[in-house]
Amino acid sequence: MIVLTADQIDSRHQRDLAEPTLRRLDELIGTRLARPAERTAGDEIQLATTDADAALAALLALTRAEEWSVGIGIGTVRRPLPATTRAMSGSAFIHARDAVEAAKKRPTRFALRADPDVEPAATELEPLLDLLLLLRARRTPEGWELAELLETGITQRAAAEQLGISPQAASLRGQSAHLRVESAARAALTAMLARAEQTRDGKDQS
Repeated sequence: MIVLTADQIDSRHQRDLAEPTLRRLDELIGTRLARPAERTAGDEIQLATTDADAALAALLALTRAEEWSVGIGIGTVRRPLPATTRAMSGSAFIHARDAVEAAKKRPTRFALRADPDVEPAATELEPLLDLLLLLRARRTPEGWELAELLETGITQRAAAEQLGISPQAASLRGQSAHLRVESAARAALTAMLARAEQTRDGKDQS
C-alpha cells in the first residue's frame, strides 16, 4: 500500500486548508483510494491507495501551491481494511509519518520511506521525485496556465485559443514549462512507484 500523510505548512498563521484540499483530492482521485482521504489530526490529512498513478497525482496536487509537507510511506496495512482511513494501520502508515516529519526539513517539502525490502526502489524514487518537484517549482504562471488547460484533456491548439495566443506561442510556452519532460517523467515515476508498491502486494498483515 502507498500512504500519503500531509501536514499544512505554518498552519498557525494560515487559514485551515484541510477541508478544501480533501474536496480537491476527492475530485481528482477519490475513486482510486482504498478509503476516502481524511483529516487525521488538526491540520493533517492522510490517504491510502494501491494505485501508483493516483499517489503521484496526489503528491503533485499537494505540493503545487507549496502549502503542505508531504510524506509517502510504502509498506503493509492490516486487513481486513476498516471503514475509514483514520482507523487503518500498518507499516505503510508508520513510514508515511516518518516521511512527513523528514519532509519538513527538506527543500522540496517531500520525503519517502518504505519497508526494508522496498528500500532500494525507495532510495531511487525520492531523489527523482525531488527533481520533478523542483522542475515544477520553477514553472512560470504562464506555464501553469497552459499546463492546467492541457490537464483537462484539450489539445494545445484549443488551449492556445482559450488563452488568446497563437499555436506557436503555446508551443514555445510548453517548451519553456518543460511539459513534455514532465509527462515522460511522470510515466516513468508512476511505473517505478507501482513496482515498489507491488513488492508489498500479498504481504499485508491480517
